Amino acid sequence: MKNLLKITFIALLGLFIIIPLKAQEGNSSENIVKVNLFSPLVRTGSFFYERVVGEYYSVQLGFFYTGASFLDTKFRGIGITPEFRYYLTEARSAPSGTFVAPYLRYQSFTVSSDEANGEGSFSGLGGGLLVGYQRLLRDRISLEGFIGPSYTSGKLNVTDGDQEDFDIGFFDGFGVRFGFTAGIAF
Repeated sequence: MKNLLKITFIALLGLFIIIPLKAQEGNSSENIVKVNLFSPLVRTGSFFYERVVGEYYSVQLGFFYTGASFLDTKFRGIGITPEFRYYLTEARSAPSGTFVAPYLRYQSFTVSSDEANGEGSFSGLGGGLLVGYQRLLRDRISLEGFIGPSYTSGKLNVTDGDQEDFDIGFFDGFGVRFGFTAGIAF
């Protein structure tokens, strides 16, 4: 967990150093690179790229890598989350203000259970709807909070052990997706 926090901090620091902050006219930041600050709490690194495609619209692509555990089951793998955002605030244009965002998510994990000495794989496809608020500070620093319902339908393939040995919990079925991100707009 400490290593994941260090990696996330270094990645954020790298964003401030590596990404050129080119001067643009007005509030015309069209790209944002972000990191979810809650993800390290569940042993996950979660990163996003948002691109403005219209006055009140943007698209975002998220990627995460996890090493999470749920009860006795350990998950190692990735997820990809494309989403479309519609900004509701007419006083501001994308990417600032309140938004709604339908999204899809694909997940692929290797799973293991120490207690049962079992192994397998899990893949899931799902989606949901987020409501959130994003604020750009000085047109360069992005802060965002979001929450919404989600549903994932997944398939567990056990290669060693019994399927009952695995608890795929919050990775399959109904759930809640939430987070708080910080990032750089350019």
